[in-house]
Amino acid sequence: MTADGPATAAPAPGSSAEQPWPVRSIALKVSQWIDRLGSVWVEGQLTQITSRPGTRTAFLVLRDTSADMSLQLTCDPDLLRHSPIPLTEGSRVVVFGKLQYFTGRGSLSLRVTEIRPVGIGELLARIERLKALLAAEGLFDARRKQPLPFLPGTIGLITGRASAAERDVLSVAQSRWPAVCFEIRNTAVQGPTAVPQMLTALADLDRNPHVDVIVLARGGGSTEDLLPFSDEALCRAVSNARTPVVSAIGHEPDNPLLDLVADLRAATPTDAAKRIVPDAAAESAAVAEWRARSAAALRGWVRRELSVVTQLRSRPVLADPLRELTHRHDEVERLRLTARRDVERMLRTQETATRHLREKLTAVGPAATLARGYAVVQRVAGPERHVVRSIDDSPAGSQLRIRVADGAVTAAALGAQRITQKPAEPVQEKRT
Repeated sequence: MTADGPATAAPAPGSSAEQPWPVRSIALKVSQWIDRLGSVWVEGQLTQITSRPGTRTAFLVLRDTSADMSLQLTCDPDLLRHSPIPLTEGSRVVVFGKLQYFTGRGSLSLRVTEIRPVGIGELLARIERLKALLAAEGLFDARRKQPLPFLPGTIGLITGRASAAERDVLSVAQSRWPAVCFEIRNTAVQGPTAVPQMLTALADLDRNPHVDVIVLARGGGSTEDLLPFSDEALCRAVSNARTPVVSAIGHEPDNPLLDLVADLRAATPTDAAKRIVPDAAAESAAVAEWRARSAAALRGWVRRELSVVTQLRSRPVLADPLRELTHRHDEVERLRLTARRDVERMLRTQETATRHLREKLTAVGPAATLARGYAVVQRVAGPERHVVRSIDDSPAGSQLRIRVADGAVTAAALGAQRITQKPAEPVQEKRT
């Protein structure tokens, strides 16, 4: 506390523009922090060796084999001269040293006290360990392999510039199918820059929608020369590529890990061209053969079907289709005449029966009765007429209408006379 109020803390150095750190302070702090890291073992590939006679320090550049990263090294020139294996640019080594930060020029380097060249045996052992790891992850599984197109529109080719592998692939592919197209990416195929360049080319071709298949081709070489094709980063990139990848590395005995990861392994670059691009002459011959076989099969089918049709036509029902109708014509005509005769006979019978009924009806009808001298007497009472059945129905003065056979007579009743009928005599039977 002060008389004017609570005390305020002074700002920390470097926290504001008013109190910045000096360069020496930052450089010393960085140097102290790096010094606490201690000594480490580092693996890489030597890409530059500078050792001048009479100097006490040799300068080297150690590069990562799978990434575009490098580290400056310094060492005693005696380490290089007394190495059991001569160290050259491109050698794979494992170094032991301590990081140093030079405050004067603000640079960082690894002060090396031990250099161990990585021999071929060690490299092969590492490749076997990586192979077991990738196999355990399923990168070699056949189910991951993508089928190659029958006739790729564009082939992506990753190979060395003006190399024999490039010439072999181009010449063989164009001789088999002259219209084939290529997207060529020339990269380093050995040395410290090979893997980064091939990764960039592979990603570029994989993004190209016109590229249907990618070929990584290289001629033969020593085990050290083919090491980039067993690199873990390249193997994983090939496994993750959406475009089918063909490995055409070295000769038949060469077998880098890329062969196991790729969708197709070709023994040589020439074999890759043969397996990717179909032979136009062979395909034309195959098409001609298929056409001939198809035509022969079609002609055979036509002959078989024609034979079936001929057999069908030779059958009586098809040879003379109307024969059955002709055979049945007489029977149909006979049946038709029989039916007509039966119908006419039935009509005559019914006509005779009808005539007899009509005659009976005429004989017992009113007209016949009137014709025999009988008459029908009706009493006329206004619009109504009543048949007179008794003398009681027509009192004297009644107006009568008498109907006879040929007409009717109008009369008036003058009187009535009742007739007494005698009882009928019984009929006696005659006996003989």
